[in-house]
Amino acid sequence: MIKFKKYLKQLVSMAPLVLVLMLGSCKKNDGYNTVVSTDKTKPGVVTNVQVKNLNGAAYITYTLPNSSNLLYVLAQYNINGKTGRQTKASYYTDTVLCDGFAQSKDYTVTLTTVSRANVQSDPVTVTVHPATPVYQLIKPTVQLTADFGGVNIKALNPNRKDIGVILIAYDNSTKEYEVVDQNYTGLDTINYSIRGYPATPQKFGVYITDQFGNISDTTLLTITPIFETLLDKSKFSTYTLPSDSQTAYGWEVYYLWDGKTDDYSNGWHTAPGGSPPMQCTFNLGVSAQLSRFIMWERPDEYAYSHGNPKDFSIWGSNKPAPQDAYLPQLATAGAVVGDWVNLGNYHYPDPPSGLSPGFTNAADNAFVSAGVNFNINPGSPPVHFFRLLVHDTWSGGDFAHVMEFSIYGNPQ
Repeated sequence: MIKFKKYLKQLVSMAPLVLVLMLGSCKKNDGYNTVVSTDKTKPGVVTNVQVKNLNGAAYITYTLPNSSNLLYVLAQYNINGKTGRQTKASYYTDTVLCDGFAQSKDYTVTLTTVSRANVQSDPVTVTVHPATPVYQLIKPTVQLTADFGGVNIKALNPNRKDIGVILIAYDNSTKEYEVVDQNYTGLDTINYSIRGYPATPQKFGVYITDQFGNISDTTLLTITPIFETLLDKSKFSTYTLPSDSQTAYGWEVYYLWDGKTDDYSNGWHTAPGGSPPMQCTFNLGVSAQLSRFIMWERPDEYAYSHGNPKDFSIWGSNKPAPQDAYLPQLATAGAVVGDWVNLGNYHYPDPPSGLSPGFTNAADNAFVSAGVNFNINPGSPPVHFFRLLVHDTWSGGDFAHVMEFSIYGNPQ
């Protein structure tokens, strides 16, 4: 009895050290790590199996066996006649998700329980019938249309699942369709353009794929891209309207097309103390259906700061002498106010580095210095006058500045 008390006192005195050692040795257990066990008893099977079918997937719920040595439940199935998949579910849960099915039809899923000694139970099979997979739901919504210098691709992904939109084009040298663009996205609305083609008939195709390698059928079309050219800046001229912002520091509107993009040159700069939108207007010298524009913001210490535009919109007019109008801060593309039509609303891309504005790096500055391309919606009306409205800057201040614009389109 005395020896036991002495031993107990030693244990109590060592308790803090034992606790520290235990905490120091703890690590995350994901439920799948094999635990050493000598118990080779075959675990029981899952029972009361129920299925909830989803788009291209199925949730399977079950009752776990009363096996103390259980580690996980293994689901095995084939998703497309060629590819087998395995999904594991820890003994902490009674549900397993089986996904990646290529079609909406019957599939067999085999469920087995696995013990800590890596012994499998007898198999239990269940039939699932997934709803239409997401990649097949998206395919009928795909629209492939002519755009400036290429094609525009639109599609709807209301479930916001990760999919791939694959564009192919006929290659005259290989005499085959070759992949020319792969756009992987989880956006609900897909709308983008691929350019670099002459305004002659081109053979294009598009299909949808998913993360499991499933591929939809391919839509093949012959499309003639719309002619696009850089508008002649020598034809640009100022067209100041009463509601345009006052300029400051000798940075005038006409510096927006002088071909100089570095911070040591002049650009357009509004006077401090203005209220948004900060805006300017100029004459393109020609009526043109615009396709896109490149905007250069001030680089170096001004990148993602100061008066560089963060959110802005572009308006245009094809009137011979458009009248002034107080344009709204918020308007949808295509909205018409007086002589002016909204050509698009834009957010300047966030720093590519992922750093916060004010803490950007050299790569972010290089991105700003190179200029950023912004597309104008296909089908926008021709315009003769171009109007920039800056709604917010990276500093949130009361002035704005831009170095240069290059504007592309199809002169009429």
